[in-house]
Amino acid sequence: MRSLLCSPLPMLLLLLQPWESQLQFAGPRCRTGPLDLVFVIDSSRSVRPFEFETMRQFLVGLLRGLDVGPNATRVGVIQYSSQVQSVFRLGAFSRREDMERAIRALVPLAQGTMTGLAIQYAMNVAFSVAEGARPPEARVPRIAVIVTDGRPQDRVAEVAAQARARGIEIYAVGVQRADVGSLRAMASPPLDEHVFLVESFDLIQEFGLQFQGRLCGKDLCVEGGHGCQHQCVSAPGTFHCACNPGYQLAADNKSCLAIDLCAEGTHGCEHHCISSPGSYSCRCRAGFVLQQDQRSCRAIDHCSFGNHSCQHECVSTFRGPRCHCREGHDLLPDGRSCQARDLCNGVDHGCEFQCVSEGLSYRCLCPEGQQLQADGKSCNRCREGHVDLVLLVDGSKSVRPQNFELVKRFVNQIVDFLDVSPEGTRVGLVQFSSRVRTEFPLGRYGTAAEVKQAVLAVEYMERGTMTGLALRHMVEHSFSEAQGARPRALNVPRVGLVFTDGRSQDDISVWAARAKEEGIVMYAVGVGKAVEEELRQIASEPAELHVSYSPDFGSMTHLLENLRGSICPDKETQA
Repeated sequence: MRSLLCSPLPMLLLLLQPWESQLQFAGPRCRTGPLDLVFVIDSSRSVRPFEFETMRQFLVGLLRGLDVGPNATRVGVIQYSSQVQSVFRLGAFSRREDMERAIRALVPLAQGTMTGLAIQYAMNVAFSVAEGARPPEARVPRIAVIVTDGRPQDRVAEVAAQARARGIEIYAVGVQRADVGSLRAMASPPLDEHVFLVESFDLIQEFGLQFQGRLCGKDLCVEGGHGCQHQCVSAPGTFHCACNPGYQLAADNKSCLAIDLCAEGTHGCEHHCISSPGSYSCRCRAGFVLQQDQRSCRAIDHCSFGNHSCQHECVSTFRGPRCHCREGHDLLPDGRSCQARDLCNGVDHGCEFQCVSEGLSYRCLCPEGQQLQADGKSCNRCREGHVDLVLLVDGSKSVRPQNFELVKRFVNQIVDFLDVSPEGTRVGLVQFSSRVRTEFPLGRYGTAAEVKQAVLAVEYMERGTMTGLALRHMVEHSFSEAQGARPRALNVPRVGLVFTDGRSQDDISVWAARAKEEGIVMYAVGVGKAVEEELRQIASEPAELHVSYSPDFGSMTHLLENLRGSICPDKETQA
């Protein structure tokens, strides 16, 4: 192992009692000024587990001999193989116990040996002010100790020269299989004082002994009389005063003045600047919140908190959220619920059976088992055709619970104009989100009332939108005779109706095509953010007769007229 002459930098008192209590220094330890010290540790695959454990204990032992603290020696550790990982940065810990805990938790990377990459990281990142290094004007020595056991797989000479040019003093410690030429290319001059070769990991603790014997000249700070208000920084034969963070030296170069960054007018705070020694923070006026840039302010959107309980719309004000109803509705006394204005009581609606107000308009309803005619007022039963109808309903989280209830009401309005019976129309319901669930198969219910009651009992699934998975389930299971579909020999039309409010998260093309190949007449009903291209891919041709769309859940009822004429088959089609 190479011997070490006393280093000319104040660093060398830095160290140590490696191997925890096994190594002791002879004579008193000299005090030095502050240091920024970064250990660069090789954790490539060539370092075997017991060797890495030896290196871990070596680091812990080194820490025991350091004068650690924010204003004394700051320590950072990085490890590298084919990549670089910061174990802890210079400004992370001020207590030796916290550093030891982080080192004991270290897990080797066990890949290649990119030593040049590690030096580049130390130069650009580890010794940056943002990582805890003190600024160049503070004149704190920057020391890098590189410990490696092999030959670098990248170039080190050029990047090491750049690091040294930036004032970083590099010690290169090679263990066992290390390449001496690479060590000399990395280290600072004089090489005899900065290059070390250790025969094995078992002897690495001897490296620590080489750092004792630093210049022990007069420490003018220890002798007193320096007059520094905050800190005295010693150097061989001289000293200078320094201030704690948030303060700056006064003109006498001894006393310290608090830095008022707000008074300088460069803080950029949109509303208020709050000063603290050497720092500041921005604050906003009441009703505003600080944005990510920590300077500008935006009005608080109380509606975004999701606790306003508004039935229709939420309007944010400085005093909090306020509910607003859509056109044609009035806000109820609870300040949250909305009630549609009842136009049926104020106009001659002409509905044969029942009039229902909807905002600024109204619609007519027919009794169960009858359908609304083309005039929108009179009622008639769906033609006496037979059909097996399976409805695929989107239960993804984007639908939301209140809209899912509107979807169930829409399904029951479809049921109202069907001749539901075992011999007539059979209805099955499937709900899908990230999975598919048969709510009830085709053969379960024989009356419209039973179907509608079962629809109302369906529970909302939430989660994703796997429309392709739902189509596959329909093709493979829903129209099987085991699920209540009538045999193909009876030529009963098979109809699938897909209801969705958004883009599918899986592929729909294969099973949409397969459904039509199986003779299933497909209808697609889209609401809100439903994708027209997907709706057309699901639906049978012509798309104009098999695709329906509504911009929102509240206005879906206008789609019923199109679906009524399409789903109710003509008698001729049953021949």
